[in-house]
Amino acid sequence: MLSLGLNYGDRSAIAVGAPYIMKEFHFDTVTWGIILGAFSFGYAPFCFVGGWTSDKFGPRKIMALACVWWSILTALTVVGFNFLTFFLQRLLFGFGEGPQGSVTTKTLGSWFPQRELGSAIGIANASTALGGAIATPLVVWLMVISHGNWRIPFIILGLIGLLIAIGWFVVVRDKPEQHPWITVKELTQIQAGELARSPEYAVDGSVPTVRQYLKSPLVWTVAIAFFGYSWVLFTFLNWFPDYLVQARHINIKNLAISGGIPWVAGAIGIIIGGLLTDWLGRKTGKTTVVRKWVVVISLLGAGAAFVPSALASSLISAVTLMAVSVFLLYLTGAQYFAIIAEVVPSSRVGGVMGFVHFIANLAGILAPSITGALVGMTHTWSIGFAIGAVMAGIGALGLAVFGKVKTKQTHTNASSAISQ
Repeated sequence: MLSLGLNYGDRSAIAVGAPYIMKEFHFDTVTWGIILGAFSFGYAPFCFVGGWTSDKFGPRKIMALACVWWSILTALTVVGFNFLTFFLQRLLFGFGEGPQGSVTTKTLGSWFPQRELGSAIGIANASTALGGAIATPLVVWLMVISHGNWRIPFIILGLIGLLIAIGWFVVVRDKPEQHPWITVKELTQIQAGELARSPEYAVDGSVPTVRQYLKSPLVWTVAIAFFGYSWVLFTFLNWFPDYLVQARHINIKNLAISGGIPWVAGAIGIIIGGLLTDWLGRKTGKTTVVRKWVVVISLLGAGAAFVPSALASSLISAVTLMAVSVFLLYLTGAQYFAIIAEVVPSSRVGGVMGFVHFIANLAGILAPSITGALVGMTHTWSIGFAIGAVMAGIGALGLAVFGKVKTKQTHTNASSAISQ
């Protein structure tokens, strides 16, 4: 959880510092949007690279290496002095952050049975929203005590990240049976739940390839819905603090509270989403179906609340509407990972989830730059936010119509766990 929290804390720091960086280096919203988009040029492909390599070398090593890399690049934000240097920093920073989603899913899939997987992913990923909630006031506070020096927070966050990377490598193991601290009773309980997972081998004894799983309509529609989620998230993550400063004329101290409230709502949402879908899955016996419809309904709601936040008549209503949107958005946050982990065997889940995460984070390339360009051209935030609502709607409806799920949760063939 610490590594995931740091992951998003480091991302949100650039949004808090954006008004000061843009002022110092005379970046307009179009230029800054391109710089922000550079992050996902690195992040998106390394979602797949991280997942694929975690299948090969284990998630413990890959996450530790990734955390070291992104922490060093976080600290190196301070050396930026023009468009090119900031662009390269965000690009290389994205390389390190890319593996976290698929690596976390693979790790949790090896430790938790299906009936608990949504809760485990939800609780773990709540730290991403909490990372934003904590980092926003932390960065503001560090800037205030350093008299507006935006560089100090990045150095401190980088040092914290190196410590967390060491802690991860010491504490985490790829599988329960490898952990030196686990008891026989705990190991027995974990292994007793393994039958609830997607089978590891097909009937003929082979393991379907990642490419075979990527032919599934369910995998593709989950990826497209995740793309819509990511468009809204990256718009909020990169532009909401600047929107508060430009459109609401909020000062730096008030930004700590107003910018952090939606993140708290997101943390609550992702925990509730995981617990709720696990509970409904146990009640209905159709866990994957439940997760699908929670994504569809919540993603539509998140998009519907997103646009009014830019049109609100007051700061309070704008923050409240954004908090509602982020809460509904994060209700779906664990579900994309959980659906894939339920229908793909553990030896392939890193690669498949990495691909889904790659598709989702193409939105991270497009959303910041397109939003910045629209704001720069129209001098209004509502159109930029409306694009996010449309993308969320397309993703939700695509999953609803084309993401067919077989209702039976136990399969004799690994590839039959997903609709062909």
